[in-house]
This record gives sequence, C-alpha cells and structure tokens, in this order.
Amino acid sequence: MRTNFLFQFGNITYDLLSRTHIMGILNATPDSFSDGGKYFGIEEAAAHGRAMEKEGADFIDVGGESTRPGSEPVGINEEIRRTIPLIERLKKEVKVPISIDTTKSEVADAALSAGAVIVNDISGFTFDSQMAGVTARHRATAVLMHTKGKPKTMQADPIYENVVEEVMQFLSAQAESAKLAGVDQIIIDPGIGFGKTFAHNIRILKELSSFRTLGYPLLVGPSRKSFIGTILNLPPHERLEGTAAASAACIFNGVQILRVHDVQVIKRIAQACDVLKPGAAGDFPRI
Repeated sequence: MRTNFLFQFGNITYDLLSRTHIMGILNATPDSFSDGGKYFGIEEAAAHGRAMEKEGADFIDVGGESTRPGSEPVGINEEIRRTIPLIERLKKEVKVPISIDTTKSEVADAALSAGAVIVNDISGFTFDSQMAGVTARHRATAVLMHTKGKPKTMQADPIYENVVEEVMQFLSAQAESAKLAGVDQIIIDPGIGFGKTFAHNIRILKELSSFRTLGYPLLVGPSRKSFIGTILNLPPHERLEGTAAASAACIFNGVQILRVHDVQVIKRIAQACDVLKPGAAGDFPRI
C-alpha cells in the first residue's frame, strides 16, 4: 500500500491530499443521462474540454459509452471511433491529465496510446480480464469503481446485507488484484448510482469516511445523479444545487476527487470547503 497520495499523471504530479481535485466529465455520446448529444461532435467536445480546464478541472474524463441505468452497450469499434480522435485532439490542446472512461481493454489500450494516463473503469476491472494488464503495461493510473450488475439491469433490484461493507470488500479485493497485475497508482470509487437504491446511495455518502481505511485516494461522482432528483424532485439539468450540497458532504467526509459536470461551480465550492473542513490548515491552501 502506498504511504502517500503523491500521484504522477504523465508529466504532472498531484498531491491528492493537498486539496480537493476536480475531474470534469466529457461524454462523447449521444445518450448519456444528463448531457447526451451535447458534446457528441469532436469540435464541440474539444471546446468543452478546453473550457473545463479553464474553469479549473484537474482531470478530463472522456467516455464513449453511456453507462446510465438501462443503457445499451456500445461496440468496441464505435467506442474507439468516439473517443480516440478526441483524446488525440485534447492531448494537444489541454495540459491536464486525460482519463478514459471504459470497461473494455481494447478501448483503454488505444486511449492510453493516444495520450490518456488514467483508466476509469466502472466495473473495477471485472468486465474485462485484460484491463489490469493493459493499465499496468502503460503505467497508467486505475480508477476502480464498484457496480452491481451491468448498466442495462443494475437498477432492477439491487440487494445488499450491508452496502458499505460489501462495497469496501469489493474495492479492497479489486485493488489488491490490480496491484498484483502491476498497477501502481490506484484510486477507488464506491459507485454512487450504480446498482444501488436511493437508500444505499445515501448510506454510502454518509459513511464515506469508512472508505479512507482502505488506504487509497477516494473519488466520488455525485453530479446530477438520481438520488439528488429524488430529494429535490427535479430533472438532471436542474440538479446543480443538489450536486453542490452532495459535493460539500463528500469533501467533509474525506473525498480527494469529485467527478462532475459543472466544473467551475464545484471547483469554487471545493476551494471553500477545503478551508472550512475540520482539520484544515489555518492558511488558505495554495491552489
């Protein structure tokens, strides 16, 4: 297990304990739950990537397959077609590290060859047995997320005896497996909204501090999720305030990275929370 959270992403080094880091979501898809189709063209997607960097994103997470509940899978060739030209373009136009959001080793391999340095896998390397090896070969960072079932059916009737304990056990086991495969830098994500009911999501969010005992940086993606819609009775595009509240709760419970759509707003909230949270240094953090 690492003794610090000083992570190297290509030619950029982040101390993930120094402040909350922001991962901007870039969906190169026509059907994502919140902004599907908005950035489907490469010009629109590249412009959005540049805008997110300007707004303060520390990472840009490129995805070519929607994993919203009930979504249909996308073929390898189509996912590559959607993501690789965009990653090649962004590699030339932004300085922040680029992540590929995929469960397919062939897509990850192509993305890492094109300039991505992070593999963000919603399955925690369980959907594709070659994913850990590909990530290790490229010396890339792994974001291992928990999900229960495939996106098409994961929300049908997810059942846990103890959701926090079971998700922690899964993440611990997958992290150990990734390390054995040669992956050095690992980030964990409890997978809010992936095979979990409203009650499961709320319990995980309230007990995020428990995940710190695993010893890995913690990433959470609360942005515009359905649990916020349930609380506020609002559609995805009207969930900014709820996302802000959930993001603040994540920070106060020890999350290092927030994966969000609304980079500028959440970046500012994170800057404030980093000063206000218990145990923060008296001086303003150097961001």
